[in-house]
Amino acid sequence: MKKHKINYRLQAFGTNRKSKIVARREISYEIKLATKLLLDELCFNWNKSRLEAQINNSIDASDREAFLSLSEQYQSYVKE
Repeated sequence: MKKHKINYRLQAFGTNRKSKIVARREISYEIKLATKLLLDELCFNWNKSRLEAQINNSIDASDREAFLSLSEQYQSYVKE
């Protein structure tokens, strides 16, 4: 797979403004994909646990309407 290149151009501030530092860093597609998948999984798990906590709070408070609306939202997390 192709490697994607990211170029950085750093400028020095001060008395010597003519000097520029150019840095190059290559990030492979596999690393980008793995980080996106990891972030997606972390967000999914956090949202699911937050929704479970809200459902448990609505059960403790005997709030039927909140429970029904939260349980509808929760269905998308348990379907496979």
